[in-house]
Amino acid sequence: MDIRNNFTSIEQIQNQYLTKKPVSNTEKGNKKESFSDVFETKLRFSKHADERLNTRNISLTEEQMERLNDGMKKAGEKGINESLVLMDNLAFIVNVKNNTVITAMDSSNTEERIFTKIDGAVIV
Repeated sequence: MDIRNNFTSIEQIQNQYLTKKPVSNTEKGNKKESFSDVFETKLRFSKHADERLNTRNISLTEEQMERLNDGMKKAGEKGINESLVLMDNLAFIVNVKNNTVITAMDSSNTEERIFTKIDGAVIV
């Protein structure tokens, strides 16, 4: 009688317990997104912010867009929900959770410079 057939080989045990199982799509779907994954989404501008940028002749360079996005990320890291982001001679109110610029103004704006409904500020 050959007893070798009744036992599992070391190689079979290694393969069973030491190899990583591929993650299925359903398991991936249950995975929580990391903080950085959430903020990798593209920065959006509300209709109001678009109107303000147009009427105030504000145009942003790619570098400024990156800095604005970075400011929003920093605000999120500190737990800020609605933030004032100051950059160069520009001011933006951003909704961090929605990754959205709510409004924008520049230093030539002669209206009162009062910012309401914010819970933090970031200077970039």
